[in-house]
Amino acid sequence: MPTATEPAMRDATGHHRLSTDTDNGMLLIISGPSGVGKTTITRGVERSIADSVFSVSCTTRAKTPADVEGVDYHFVTDEEFERMKAQDAFLEHAGVYGKKYGTPREWVVEQLKRGRLVILEIDVQGAAQVKARIPDAFAIFILPPSEQELLHRLEARKREDGDLIRKRFAQAKAEIDAARAGSVYDRFIVNRDLPEAIREAVDEVLAARRRKSAGPR
Repeated sequence: MPTATEPAMRDATGHHRLSTDTDNGMLLIISGPSGVGKTTITRGVERSIADSVFSVSCTTRAKTPADVEGVDYHFVTDEEFERMKAQDAFLEHAGVYGKKYGTPREWVVEQLKRGRLVILEIDVQGAAQVKARIPDAFAIFILPPSEQELLHRLEARKREDGDLIRKRFAQAKAEIDAARAGSVYDRFIVNRDLPEAIREAVDEVLAARRRKSAGPR
């Protein structure tokens, strides 16, 4: 039901429209290896573009004291996840370090219909699945300035022991290689300076929406 601040209208098909709805919906994918700063860049894009919404993934991993249900993730059991997968309820899904993650499809589709910028922060495997379903999604991959700098950032987080850091570093290099070798990503942004990387990402997204709105020539 529309609120007092979002009066309802009806479009040509008879569906309710809100005052915040537009006709310029776009799906944005942001990916990058652990330690590259992609979450900070994602949140920077979200804050900078007024009609953007962040897609919250479902996961089977355990909820930590720092996690907020519905904000960080939708926490589900393995059985619930498998049931959703069987019902084609995910736009994409993947296994990471023994846990399962998936993007709820229905919510994303509804937000795109409302003309929003829908942001997915997902890995290369998930991005390929999304592009197969929604080819006009715009995909950005965040790169570190160098492999050595990436390793330094992983170590500086002081979240894991040496073995796990080495495992994440090897996984990060494989993810970068896969992103560069494929055709999923429209732009690669090197995060040398965080504010500049956010500005570059915002500029790329706004330009992509202008192109999409203009249509084929």
